[in-house]
Amino acid sequence: MWSSRLFWKLFAAYAALSLVATIVFVLVVSQWQERQIVGQVTKRLSDSAVLTEHGVRPLWAEGPSESLQTYIRQLGQKIGTRITLIDGDGVVLADSERTDARQVAVMENHGRRPEIVQANRQGWGASSRLSPTLGQPMLYHAVRAENERGEATGVVRTALATTQVRRNLAALERLVWLLAAVVNAAVGVITYAVVAQLLRPITTLTKAAEAIARGDDEHPVAIASRDEIGELARSFNRMQQHRKSRELELRNTSHRLAVVLGGMMDGVIAVDDRDHIVLANSAAGRMLGFQTQTAEGRPLLECVRNHVLSQAVADTRAEGKVEQFEIEFGDPDTRSISVSSILLPGATTSLVVQVFHDVTELRRLESLRQEFVANVSHELKTPLSSIKAYSETLREGAINDAENNVRFICRIEEQAERLHQLILDLISLAKIESGQQAFDIVPVSLAEVVKSCLAGCQPVADAKQVTLVQQPADTALQARADEEGLKQILGNLVDNAIKYTPSGGQVTIAWRRDERMVVIDVRDTGVGIAPEHLPRLFERFFRVDKARSRELGGTGLGLAIVKHLSQSFGGSAHVESTPGQGSVFTVRLPLAD
Repeated sequence: MWSSRLFWKLFAAYAALSLVATIVFVLVVSQWQERQIVGQVTKRLSDSAVLTEHGVRPLWAEGPSESLQTYIRQLGQKIGTRITLIDGDGVVLADSERTDARQVAVMENHGRRPEIVQANRQGWGASSRLSPTLGQPMLYHAVRAENERGEATGVVRTALATTQVRRNLAALERLVWLLAAVVNAAVGVITYAVVAQLLRPITTLTKAAEAIARGDDEHPVAIASRDEIGELARSFNRMQQHRKSRELELRNTSHRLAVVLGGMMDGVIAVDDRDHIVLANSAAGRMLGFQTQTAEGRPLLECVRNHVLSQAVADTRAEGKVEQFEIEFGDPDTRSISVSSILLPGATTSLVVQVFHDVTELRRLESLRQEFVANVSHELKTPLSSIKAYSETLREGAINDAENNVRFICRIEEQAERLHQLILDLISLAKIESGQQAFDIVPVSLAEVVKSCLAGCQPVADAKQVTLVQQPADTALQARADEEGLKQILGNLVDNAIKYTPSGGQVTIAWRRDERMVVIDVRDTGVGIAPEHLPRLFERFFRVDKARSRELGGTGLGLAIVKHLSQSFGGSAHVESTPGQGSVFTVRLPLAD
């Protein structure tokens, strides 16, 4: 709170406002009090002057005398007020501050004094000034004296020294300032508490926003107030939840896009209006011989030394239509690459997308020009070639060879089964990817599925002398998935682990709970996988060792099915491996409530 600039701004504003209000209040009260006291003193002087005027009327006609002076002196001492009698010519007749008539006689003429002049003119007068006679500030009030016939005979003036009045006013003002200081201090403490209480939820919201900016996954802001700040906190929590869902959606979309682009056999390059690469997938890097990781932001011609591609980008941007052509690329292994250059609709920066398709195999194999993926054609051709070769051998006379005819027929059955399994896997994968396959998503007991999977794989493991192990786990743990789909996932993973684990090795299945997910690990002690192959391991028909994979009878679709089934159930698949030490395939599925 001490480091908050907003806190000090608000606190300073409130404190300044309180201080100004206090000063104004004290000044107003002091002035009002001064006016009240001066008014009371003036009323006292006025009353004293009127009473004195009535009292001295019988003595007025005598003129200056010792008896008049004695009377005025005694009267002034009794009422604590200076009294002065002045005739119409301004001559002082008596003064309560003088001891006898002789001292009065030597006093200067008072006819020019302001209060005297005003009293002679309008009946009364008042002034406040330094007394020339006494040498101290005085407050004067004069009343015109009249005889019984109503004729003006002079002026009765009363006066009071303002020194005591000023001292009383100063003491009262000090008291008011002291009280104001105490009140202002109390207001400052209350202001501090109020501003701190006001800014505490704002500080909480600020920290939460900073955490979101850093990418931290913060918990909802806990502010229970029902005012505007509470509503802001609730809106912030709703925004945070929406942001998390959108972020997860964008992350999944980005992951799927990366998987799609990374798994595409076709290369893709996007170029902006400056001919700089903004997107390039790994297939494009492999085809054109550049590093996609460092290509973003660099000129196309710098990454790919081919002027035809650069010119095609300019032509596409200028004409706004699709440019299709082929280039010969690579030395010494020249490859034929079909290029489609397209101006992306709606792009504000004239984004040109070039799609590269390696048609080398299509050009080399004239009989396979249909729109088949090269890997699919190879997978289909291998078992068919074997079946055809064995069939021709049998037809040419080997059917009568008692020593080999059964073996040839068994090989035909094996290749037919492999072809059948490949087709089934393709159909299954196609249904999963297209969303046409319906799943019955229900809570599935992992213990039961693992038990069934191990029982089905045990004969293959025994034949290869591989030990299947189930680590102790929570037998009551359930995942939300399709039971047959989960069996297919585990079956593919365990089957792969057995295939790539040498005799005497071990395959272990374990599962555990991780927050709202169930994590299933299939661990083997096989040959392991090199790090450069791990990103593509779940791609269709991707093989680390193609010759060994075909020898072991795999279709190349098992791990792709595992990945897509896992994603269909709301989970994911992952692999970690160290060459020579084995691999760990991990499947994450939603936890059943």
